[in-house]
Amino acid sequence: MRSKLSDKIGPAIRKLRLARGWNLATLSEESGVPISTLSRVELGQNALNYDKLVRLCRALEVDLEGLMTREAQGVAAPSGRRAVIRAGEGAAVRLGPASGRSAAADLLSKSVSPVIADIVCTTLEAHGAPVTGDGEVYVLVLKGAVELHSHLYAPLTLAAGDAVYFDAASGYVLLAPAGPAQVLLVAAGEAAFAT
Repeated sequence: MRSKLSDKIGPAIRKLRLARGWNLATLSEESGVPISTLSRVELGQNALNYDKLVRLCRALEVDLEGLMTREAQGVAAPSGRRAVIRAGEGAAVRLGPASGRSAAADLLSKSVSPVIADIVCTTLEAHGAPVTGDGEVYVLVLKGAVELHSHLYAPLTLAAGDAVYFDAASGYVLLAPAGPAQVLLVAAGEAAFAT
């Protein structure tokens, strides 16, 4: 069984490697550790034995203590990830009765899951069961007006440009009583939307 400490080694090595502007091949050449091993370590799929750990520390010019503490807890290097979503593009998703487009669906392990959703239901009866999620949600009204319903709070009316941030675990309903509306909904983590 791997320790929590070994889980920090991969991100720390990646951070130090990127800070030097090195790719995996360069670090492999400098340390003598195979690229495949480095890749699996950085992804958290493998642990390092002591010999390889020492070789990596020498190549990265950091001691073991620095790798385990200061470097592992420091600010992460930019990952370089990006996804461009053109108007009208994105994977089709359902959010209760609302339809929408998921942005950056091709990226794995996202910190947030953004969706542009068209809100068309005008009543609670037409909407049906509340939508629930595992984390927090941010909703920004792009067009029209939206009512947010939750059993924790009184209904909240939001106009274009208004936003709300809330915990989705309790369940919520988005209505458009004055006619169709559009929102940007950003759910924490890898939200599972129906397709």
